[in-house]
Amino acid sequence: MKNASRCVSLFSLMISGIVTARAQEKPKTDTVPVTVTQPQEMRTNIRTADTTIRRLIEDLQKVADSDRQNSSAIQGLLQGKEIDNLTKYELIKNNLINASETYYLLNKKIIDLKSRTTTNNLDVFITALNNPESKELGFSFSDRIVELVEKIVLKGNADKGEKNGKIVESTKSIINSPIFQSFTSLTPPLAIANSVMNFLHSVSVNNKQINQKTLQEFEKELNKYVVYYTALNDANQKFEFGLNFNKDQLTLLQDNLYDHLMFTASALKFQLPQRGNKPIGETMNDFFLDFKKEKVVDFFGQLETKYSKGKRIDYELLLRENPNLKEVNNQLEDLILQTKRFENLYNEYFTLLDSYYSKVNSSLKIAQDNGLAAQNIIDSKQAEFRNLKNEAVADIQASINIKELYNNTDKVKYRYRIF
Repeated sequence: MKNASRCVSLFSLMISGIVTARAQEKPKTDTVPVTVTQPQEMRTNIRTADTTIRRLIEDLQKVADSDRQNSSAIQGLLQGKEIDNLTKYELIKNNLINASETYYLLNKKIIDLKSRTTTNNLDVFITALNNPESKELGFSFSDRIVELVEKIVLKGNADKGEKNGKIVESTKSIINSPIFQSFTSLTPPLAIANSVMNFLHSVSVNNKQINQKTLQEFEKELNKYVVYYTALNDANQKFEFGLNFNKDQLTLLQDNLYDHLMFTASALKFQLPQRGNKPIGETMNDFFLDFKKEKVVDFFGQLETKYSKGKRIDYELLLRENPNLKEVNNQLEDLILQTKRFENLYNEYFTLLDSYYSKVNSSLKIAQDNGLAAQNIIDSKQAEFRNLKNEAVADIQASINIKELYNNTDKVKYRYRIF
């Protein structure tokens, strides 16, 4: 615009100069007549002046057009910048609102999976199989041991002689020991078998009727049961170890979730959760009583009110004075990675359950092959175990509802970074 003003001033001066020149060139009455070339020179001067004026007018028009174009471009850039800030803000706002729900769902599902072992029905089934007093397979391990002692060690003479009677009573006393009775799921049969064998070896030192051959025959029959219970206990121990490792990983994941949530809560002006001496699960549950999706929506509503100027919101100022919102948005990929880690641990649980199912079935097959139980009983138990396992899977899937977490995670546009 300044260039245009200068051009107008120059144009005015030139017009004034031309008019003055023309007035000076007007012939006087008392002068010598002009030569024949004089009118031609005047016409040439006038044409030159007209051309200059036309060019000046054209230049002025170009300057005016350029000025209008520059003005439109500047307005377009300003408007584009405003739209860009609005887009950034809306992305941040929607991401953090959806992320608040993701935090809640992920924590809830971590706690749910950590609380799982199997199910009550499945636990009862396994405990019964491993109970020396149980007759789930058609026999009681405790009774079978006493029978083997009477039949093989005492040659069917258990009721003859005081020594034989004491051996039977001592065997029963070992089986009924409170120590073994306190074992519910791991090694009571194996511990009992080992204790009985040690007892008989000690008795054989002073009892010539119990020789090495007799003990070997007894141990051979006893080992048919020991192999079955060893396989069953191996299944129980590996499953329990796998569950404990899974729970440790879930606890670590929950710690990471807590750290991530701390920064987000700070940016959204929430009071930060304080752990103290409380378990991480209790701390998180207490915090989610206040950190809710609805309150995050309210936070952004208050933010928009604060930066409103009439009917317009100054998004540029809002983003400039709240830089942590951008940083929280840019760290949402870490939250998504945590949901993926949970998904892996969730799937690992079912892998553990499948492996456990396979090992328990193998132990039942050993019981059948060793003649401890009839095939129809084994088939029935395997079918029962399969149904219980399927019920456990369905129960966990329904309780945790991993699809709910997937659907919420998809709403978070974590790949878009704001700078």
